[in-house]
Amino acid sequence: MLPAAAKLGMVFQEPRLLHWRTVEQNVRLVAPAATDDRLAELFHMLGLWEHRTHYPGELSVGLARRVALARALAIEPDLLVLDEPFASLDAPLAKRLRDELATLVDRLNITTILVTHDVEEAIGLADRLFLLSACPARVLAEIPVPTRRADRSPNVIALIKDEIVGQLRPHAT
Repeated sequence: MLPAAAKLGMVFQEPRLLHWRTVEQNVRLVAPAATDDRLAELFHMLGLWEHRTHYPGELSVGLARRVALARALAIEPDLLVLDEPFASLDAPLAKRLRDELATLVDRLNITTILVTHDVEEAIGLADRLFLLSACPARVLAEIPVPTRRADRSPNVIALIKDEIVGQLRPHAT
C-alpha cells in the first residue's frame, strides 16, 4: 500500500522533453530540490553524465528515453508508471533499456507499473501480469511470474506465453 502522499513518477510513450532546455534542466524542472550529488548519481546510472548539457535535439531516441526515465526517477517516486516506454525502439536498444530498467528498479526498490502490448517485454520485466480487456478496460486475468528475471529461460517464457494465450482465448472476438 502506498502512503497517501505518495510521489508518482511517469514515463510516457514519447519522452516529452522541452527542446529549449538541456538534459539537466529538463530533469531539474520536475525535481528542483534534487541535490547536485543526487542528479550526478542518476546521470551516471543512466549513462547521461556526458549528455547533461545537451539539448533534446542533440540526443538519440534511446538517450531521450533515458532522460525521460531520469526525470521520473529524480523525484524519488514511490510508484513509477511507464506507458510503452520502449515503443518505436529497435529490438537491441529496447532490450538494453529493459535490462537497465530492471536493474534500476531492483536497485532503487521502486514499485513499478509497466503498460505494454509487447508480451515478451511484459514477461521479461514483470513479477505479475494483468491482462486487460479492450475498452472499457477491465482485468481479465492476473498471472504471477514466480521465476526470477535472471532465471527466465526461453522455456519458462514460452510457458508463460501459453498461459497468456489460454487466458485470452475465451475473450477473443
